[in-house]
Amino acid sequence: QVQLVESGGGLVQAGGSLSLSCAASGRTFGSYAMGWFRQAPGKDREFVAAISRSGGGTYYADSVKGRFTISRHNAKNVVYLEMNSLKPEDTAVYYCAADAESVATTPDKVDYWGQGTQVTVSS
Repeated sequence: QVQLVESGGGLVQAGGSLSLSCAASGRTFGSYAMGWFRQAPGKDREFVAAISRSGGGTYYADSVKGRFTISRHNAKNVVYLEMNSLKPEDTAVYYCAADAESVATTPDKVDYWGQGTQVTVSS
């Protein structure tokens, strides 16, 4: 089992940047593919980005490609999401996700969730 704790959310103006972190408990972090999802008010939870166990493969939603970067540091048990050129439509609660089998790009494939961190982008 793994526990996930996100940090780094906040309020930023459109065009600005934010960095999110997700710290994972346990000694098996490297055996999980990791990802980020987000959920805006009244909308379904959606895929944002994912990274393979080794960090060699990364995957992005079209809406964030070229603006967001996911990375991980297995020795520190941390996954990051660097967000640049933020838009008001990026406003959502961002959730860290872990999957024991493969990279998860849909919420139903996720094994573990963090509690979420709010990101608000003002226009």
